[in-house]
Amino acid sequence: MSNLFKAEHPFSNYWTHQGGLAEVIGVLPSREQADILVAKFFDAVDPVYPMIHRETFEDDYAHFWSMNTQERTTGNGSLVALIFVMLAMGTQFVDLPSPEEKEQTAEFYSTPRGLAVKSNAWAFAGILQRQAYALGLNRDPSIVAPDARPEEMQQRRKVWQAVFIQDAFLSVIIKLPPTVTHTDVRIADLTDEEDAPFEHGATDTSFIRSMWELASVVQGTICTPRSLDRAICQDSADRTRLVAYFQKIYMSLPLPFRTFNETAICELARRSRRLARQTLFLTSNYYHCLMLIYADEHKSVACDVKMTMEAAHKAISSYFLFHTIFDGEAGVWFHFQHRAFLEALVIANLIKKNPNPESNMDPMYLGAKTDILKMVGILQLCSAHDIVARTRVGVLSDYL
Repeated sequence: MSNLFKAEHPFSNYWTHQGGLAEVIGVLPSREQADILVAKFFDAVDPVYPMIHRETFEDDYAHFWSMNTQERTTGNGSLVALIFVMLAMGTQFVDLPSPEEKEQTAEFYSTPRGLAVKSNAWAFAGILQRQAYALGLNRDPSIVAPDARPEEMQQRRKVWQAVFIQDAFLSVIIKLPPTVTHTDVRIADLTDEEDAPFEHGATDTSFIRSMWELASVVQGTICTPRSLDRAICQDSADRTRLVAYFQKIYMSLPLPFRTFNETAICELARRSRRLARQTLFLTSNYYHCLMLIYADEHKSVACDVKMTMEAAHKAISSYFLFHTIFDGEAGVWFHFQHRAFLEALVIANLIKKNPNPESNMDPMYLGAKTDILKMVGILQLCSAHDIVARTRVGVLSDYL
């Protein structure tokens, strides 16, 4: 979910006359402006949710603009809706004179297809998930659409995985039950024949598979127990087994996705900004989940302070690197920013619960304090116009 939309309801009706495709097309920006926003979508959003076949879209997009106004009004309404989605998302990653103008523009473009707002992310993500179910995207396309072309089957799988992954990791951070749970779509059926490899076997499809596999494990082992206020681990031995399971998944990823340090990521971004985005998103999710496993605490198992701090540091460092390399983009991704805030909060609480004068010079303790200060500094950059950021600054500052 985006961190930009602040309207009270995502279905504001800007089309106040008789409605229809003609009125929607009438508010499209110029071709030149649309090209900029669509390009920004493919630059900033598509790497994280790579579900659109770019060549096919570009052919359809070029054909749309080649038609006259009358022809467009009787054309493909689904394509027009998709264009508006991409304009809305692209707008969030371009420089506009003020945050208010960016918000209004993005909300305006998103209205024709009802983009969910941040404040109601959970409720409106549910609408998205039900639409996916209604379209049968949760079903194996070789069963429900056996006559479809291979590329159509691939497209269905890619859209479903985006819905599935978003649901799993949104459930992690807000501790509510996952709802995308009934499917017979298989990871193994997602082919990468259309993908050009970045390096060392990393492709868009391998990124999807990696996120999909991680989300599949997270859904049952973390989302469900947290949503019911149950323990993630029954005892220390159970924690050891679960950590080993997560580590096995992580070590099976293509090398670029698990090469995580500042120097390597900066070098990776110089070679492929797309791959760097994917690596940072994957790293953030993985280490955030490890942090939750190590931090799990109840009568049969104690919080592993050292390992929790280490996992939290790696998770929040991925956000810091994303903020450094991609500048303003970090604040747009609500999931990413919210995870980082939660990680800072876990670190702050551990410091508060485990006061030790001798630890003041301990490298881990000093690093933890630095992480909190960095997070506060980033939040302060937008606190003047963002009440949520302002509140978070206050919360974290109380620990300093």
